[in-house]
Amino acid sequence: MHKEDHPLGLDKATLIPRDEHTVSRRHISDNALSVLRKLDSAGFQGYLVGGGVRDLLLEKRPKDFDIATDATPEELRSLFRNSRIIGRRFKIVHLRYGREIIEATTFRAPHDVAVELGENSSRKGIRNLDSAHSTAGMILRDNVYGNVDEDALRRDFTVNALYYRTTDFAILDFSTGMQDLKDRKIRMIGDPAERYKEDPVRMLRALRFSAKLDFDIEEETLKPINELAYLLESISPARLFDETIKLLASGQAEATFALLQKYQPGNYLFAPTLRALLTRFKARDNAAELLQLALKNTDNRLAEGKSVTPAFLYAALLWPVVKLKLELNSLPKLNAAQQFNVAANSALAEQLTYTSIPKRFTQVTKEIWEMQARLETRNRRAAEGAYDHPRFRAAYDFLLLREDGGENLGGVGSWWTEFQEASAEERENMLEQLPREQKPKRKARRRKPARKEN
Repeated sequence: MHKEDHPLGLDKATLIPRDEHTVSRRHISDNALSVLRKLDSAGFQGYLVGGGVRDLLLEKRPKDFDIATDATPEELRSLFRNSRIIGRRFKIVHLRYGREIIEATTFRAPHDVAVELGENSSRKGIRNLDSAHSTAGMILRDNVYGNVDEDALRRDFTVNALYYRTTDFAILDFSTGMQDLKDRKIRMIGDPAERYKEDPVRMLRALRFSAKLDFDIEEETLKPINELAYLLESISPARLFDETIKLLASGQAEATFALLQKYQPGNYLFAPTLRALLTRFKARDNAAELLQLALKNTDNRLAEGKSVTPAFLYAALLWPVVKLKLELNSLPKLNAAQQFNVAANSALAEQLTYTSIPKRFTQVTKEIWEMQARLETRNRRAAEGAYDHPRFRAAYDFLLLREDGGENLGGVGSWWTEFQEASAEERENMLEQLPREQKPKRKARRRKPARKEN
């Protein structure tokens, strides 16, 4: 396999030689470097691109490394045995090296704007189109390949459109990426309104990068965000869930959520009841305080290299909604556990109309909530059952958040902290001091009168 000796598009780039930038191979994944070398030896162009280059220039540690190339997905699949092609809307190649995945994409070119589809088009042959957009301008299919300069202009923000190559260790800048990094600006490539119409999720990305990098959003890039936020209604709930998790698990969840409260796109990620509870200066029952603590806890865990789970985030987000529903929708014919179950299901169902949440997460969220009553119940049987439960640790952490957020739980959090730190003998003594569960007395069954014999 061989490509032309003089690749097109490079004459449009500003070249930053090795001695004028701070990117070092020592901070790049060995697997990513191996991919770039293999592409070069096979006659293809290959560049490290996107957040990896941006973060290296900012002297941060990249979370992952993405590669852009003129090799098609099929050529990449032939060249790398450890690869697989994923996606239909955007074809991407994943190269797996143990637990690390290097993502490779083919240079993309402008769309054929003549190909326009209705929202529910059943046009024959539609699955085979390489490029298509909706009547509103949103990209529905994007597999038109081009040169590196065309690919750069198809990317979203200037700071994500810097290309690093290993042939001479130079960086290629096709827009104003290097200057915007220095100025700490998030700037859209091209006309912001049109780019948001192509993919409304770019509005969420602008807010996420602003919070994550502590950059200002450039004025023209910011201006259409509130006006076009309604376009997020056209995005699938599954994709909005993925974007929500990226927003809240970026390491700057507090700052990100503040932006989601400030700008309109946040209205399309969270259900109305939750938004009403979290309105600034009108928070009910410490809802805003609880969420702020949960987001701070998430940021701290990520900073320590620990994992975070969407189940815990949604438990914190929706707990005030569950409490409100319990308060407003009393169902006398149901016992306390049944009423709680109705409220929990209602809170989750309402949120699911905005973002889908996989069942594996909603189940854990409900278990964390259900465990709260067991942790608060002061008797031996409940304590032993709660401590042995697989969700105990998550439920205990959530209990402490509730107390820190202002809920008065009678100091039960301190009891559980002491219980975990105690020796086996001390735990037994603590359990002995708890009252035994009082079993309800059974009502005496009335005997039926004996049947009289004739």
